[in-house]
Amino acid sequence: MMNRYYDIVIIGAGPAGLAAALAAKKEGAERVIILERNHEPGGILNQCIHNGFGLHTFSEELTGPEYADRFVSEVKKEKIPILLDTTVLSVSQKRVITAMNSSEGIFELEAGAAVLCMGCRERPRGSLNLPGFRPAGIFSAGTAQRLVNLEGCMPGREVVILGSGDIGLIMARRMTLEGAKVKAVAELMPYSGGLKRNIVQCLDDYGIPLKLSHTVVDIGGKERVESVTLARVDEHQKPIPGTEEKIACDTLLLSVGLIPENELSREAGIEINPVTKGPIVNEQLQTSIAGIFACGNVLHVHDLVDYVSEEAQTAGRNAARFVKRQEQRVEEKPAVALVAGRGVRYTVPSMIHPENMEENQKIRFRVDAVYRNVYLNVYRNNERIRHRKCRILTPGEMEEISLKKEELSEEFNPEKISIAVEEE
Repeated sequence: MMNRYYDIVIIGAGPAGLAAALAAKKEGAERVIILERNHEPGGILNQCIHNGFGLHTFSEELTGPEYADRFVSEVKKEKIPILLDTTVLSVSQKRVITAMNSSEGIFELEAGAAVLCMGCRERPRGSLNLPGFRPAGIFSAGTAQRLVNLEGCMPGREVVILGSGDIGLIMARRMTLEGAKVKAVAELMPYSGGLKRNIVQCLDDYGIPLKLSHTVVDIGGKERVESVTLARVDEHQKPIPGTEEKIACDTLLLSVGLIPENELSREAGIEINPVTKGPIVNEQLQTSIAGIFACGNVLHVHDLVDYVSEEAQTAGRNAARFVKRQEQRVEEKPAVALVAGRGVRYTVPSMIHPENMEENQKIRFRVDAVYRNVYLNVYRNNERIRHRKCRILTPGEMEEISLKKEELSEEFNPEKISIAVEEE
């Protein structure tokens, strides 16, 4: 019979959940449990057989499964239980987690603190309003990745990819290596949504064209995809008549963005950031509900799993401290707001309680367009405290700055910290 109370309940056994569990355990939390809906831990990393993981965390290059295995092994050593094939149905504001699996049926767990690590999902075709019929041969890039890497099944042989997110770029290379012909990667925006290294290693190295400011205007075929028609778009992202290009193919992969999995968060009443679609959190990665923390791609979509692990360790430590009451949130003192200024889409966290922050507080954010030879400025109230020259800033690369605790001390009377991209 399993316990009904745990110091820390972690939802999700992907890279965020595994790292958060280990950090909570090392911080002194005795009863930690992970709930995972899949039949094995590791999350999306299990199907990411390419290398490039772990350079920051382990100072070596690993594949996704190798990276996940490092954390799974540590979780086993710490004897942290993972309930697999377990679906979480709800999280209450009192931190009661309702879940179900085949052995326990529907059950409830009480948590001293909960950490949300549900990850993200791909944006589906239905949200794109693509024209044409609904033929076979249209897949999300992640589904195609699973088919090829885990199930040994090729989705098709002549491929067009819509969207230049990292998964789409990686699948352009993967499909090519498996003998498919990737004819083009089309991107609606005038810039790629993926990492620069993936553009070079996955497209340029294989001669795959990247068509910026292009979208799909027609899908040919009824039973199976027979062709895809691309067209250039204007500054309002509307197709330009006369620019159509018909490409014969049997497969269309969609890599058009990721959405944090926050149905549980919304149902719990957690405040959601309208830009990231993830919870609004403070310096401890605590959501608007006391004792519920969030980290990883459920909070905001990351470009490197190393950053997911680092962020999750922060959430796990602070969840354990919440349970142990080593640190108190002083609600009567107003938080310092973090403001996304010109050129910045969002910041994580969204606010800081100076009395609760570490000596150095990392702030992560993304810009809203490609900027060249600009300055990244940080203001405390109206006083500039950072002035950094940047050769290039792109939406596909997550940026970060670090604030010192002394910079937010009461002598400066900080009310807001704003980050902006400026010419000088």
